Amino acid sequence: MSKQIIRTEKAPAPIGPYSQAVKTSEFLFISGQVAINPSTNELVTDNIINETHQVMKNIDAILKEAGLTFKHVVKTSIFLSDMNLFTQVNEIYAGYFDAEFPARETIAVKTLPKNVNLEISITAVVHL
Repeated sequence: MSKQIIRTEKAPAPIGPYSQAVKTSEFLFISGQVAINPSTNELVTDNIINETHQVMKNIDAILKEAGLTFKHVVKTSIFLSDMNLFTQVNEIYAGYFDAEFPARETIAVKTLPKNVNLEISITAVVHL
């Protein structure tokens, strides 16, 4: 099985030794995305609504670079700084998918990179 590193300027550059995404013949694995605006390299943390939209836009840019869409997503992992943010994040997250939602877990953690409130990672299938 071969692998291809996926990289786009339309999503933030990695802040550590990892790739934005790795694509194999069957799957795309997108690393955890936080709310960094790739145009300014600044965090979008003024409120959880804008933060969630920025995370989802970053994921969308990586999916598009790999030739995929949110329809290809089969699994997500959501990490929150506070479970009280769940309802707002969930509402925005849901708007990026059609009726067939991926499998998912949502976990509250003590801290996230750059002290953000949200991080989401994705697994997608290459072929529908």
